[in-house]
Amino acid sequence: MSLSNPEPSSPKTLKHKATSTVGRGKVVNLNTNLNFSAWNDESVALYLGNSLDHYNNWEQPTVIVSDGAYGVLGFEGDTSDHIDLPNWYEPHIEAWSKAAIPCTTLWFWNSEIGWAVVHPVLEKHGWRYVNCNIWNKGKGHIAGNINTEKIRRFPVVTEVCVQYVREVKVNKLTLKVWLLKEWKRSGLPLQRANDACGVANAATRKYFDQGHLWYFPPPEMFERLVNYANKHGNPEERPYFSLDGNQSLTGQEWSKMRSKFRCPHGFTNVWDRQALRGDERIKTLSGKAVHFNQKPLDLMSIIVEASSDKNDVIWEPFGGLFSASLAARNLRRKAYSCEIDPDYFYYGVQRFNQEVHQCSLL
Repeated sequence: MSLSNPEPSSPKTLKHKATSTVGRGKVVNLNTNLNFSAWNDESVALYLGNSLDHYNNWEQPTVIVSDGAYGVLGFEGDTSDHIDLPNWYEPHIEAWSKAAIPCTTLWFWNSEIGWAVVHPVLEKHGWRYVNCNIWNKGKGHIAGNINTEKIRRFPVVTEVCVQYVREVKVNKLTLKVWLLKEWKRSGLPLQRANDACGVANAATRKYFDQGHLWYFPPPEMFERLVNYANKHGNPEERPYFSLDGNQSLTGQEWSKMRSKFRCPHGFTNVWDRQALRGDERIKTLSGKAVHFNQKPLDLMSIIVEASSDKNDVIWEPFGGLFSASLAARNLRRKAYSCEIDPDYFYYGVQRFNQEVHQCSLL
């Protein structure tokens, strides 16, 4: 048997290249070249350039935090609207799928319509939707941004951060289908699974359910199923629940077949959190915000901590000011990130090393 992520579909010939524009105009223009294109310490590696050129050199990710194009002219290279976002993202999504491991979680930040048009591309490349989390910036975000007397819609004060995991398959079977097939292969009646797990009926009702009520067996219960099948099942078909046909999976190996997640206490999928203001904002010496769409460090910390453990690898493909990477380092994770804009890269690196200053410019 073999374990695999779904094979990414062969990219179709694109009829046109995704629109790239200068956008709204940048607050920051250094008007010179940096004399460095990479920065790293013992836990973080930050690069200037296109992440497509760096993925192959990064360790496989436990978490990917995507905060790229929104289709709102937010930065040079962003698309002019949401229509071209699938073309913009697909090369990256294909690369993420190749690098992902069974337990990889993807957090996809975007506008509601931006996420909607990219979702089919994510599904095509083996990413399974889990949950849509909404960042509600509150009514205070309206002031100065929207003329409510002229717009023909309700003011938008939200962004989404959508959770995806890998659709892990064994021999082209989803895990729940493979589990049931392996038990049936042993020749044992389904109700014997309850004996194996020491429960009344939870094993057959949860672990072998083929619908939305399927429950991923905890590692200790998985090992009980394995041991029971190998002891009482058809001797000629042993071992059961094996990927290579030689040795059964252990509980620890089984636990790595799905993503990590621990829900922080008191949180729902609606994050009431005002937009960045004051000292939170990275600013120029004149006091202007450097980046239009800087993410709150606390929200980045929540998603990284919920879906990874210490020393796990975090990818931030579109670094901006490297908020996810900074959260990862604070939480004792390893982070890899890339930013294509030299100005954002420069100010982002300053968050990690305050000694990076104007003498770092050519």
